[in-house]
Amino acid sequence: MTGSDGTATCRIDIAVQTEDFDVGAAITAAAAGDHGVGGVASFVGLVRDQGGGEAVSAMTLEHYPGMTEKALRTIADEAARRWPLDAVRIIHRFGRLLPGERIVLVVTASAHRDAAFDACRFLMDWLKTKAPFWKQEETPDGERWVAAKAEDDIAADRW
Repeated sequence: MTGSDGTATCRIDIAVQTEDFDVGAAITAAAAGDHGVGGVASFVGLVRDQGGGEAVSAMTLEHYPGMTEKALRTIADEAARRWPLDAVRIIHRFGRLLPGERIVLVVTASAHRDAAFDACRFLMDWLKTKAPFWKQEETPDGERWVAAKAEDDIAADRW
């Protein structure tokens, strides 16, 4: 896909919402009408029923409206600068979610699979470490805030 000046453009769609999302529809939309797309990569994150060795009965995600969408758009723009992408779709849920529910979706589309895979991984590593969401888990011992994990920071540092 090219802009009026002949340079490549990337469709970027960001949603921060309480509602669940349709994974298939989001993946299909990433390449819809663009026959230059050769690969679409995606990642779906789910709420787990355990964390830190304890049972988790629910997770509540909080965010600061406006700031969150702006931050997600900024990182999607960065991915589009680093890789030749045709589309980026990020959907991140907030509110109270139960184990097994979808929490995040990242979809990237490109003419080449390597760019789609790398950009998708880059976006997820960033979301995991720097996105302005705060997570609280409900455990048998009460509620607790989820702390950052060193292995997530190490994964993000490679970019």
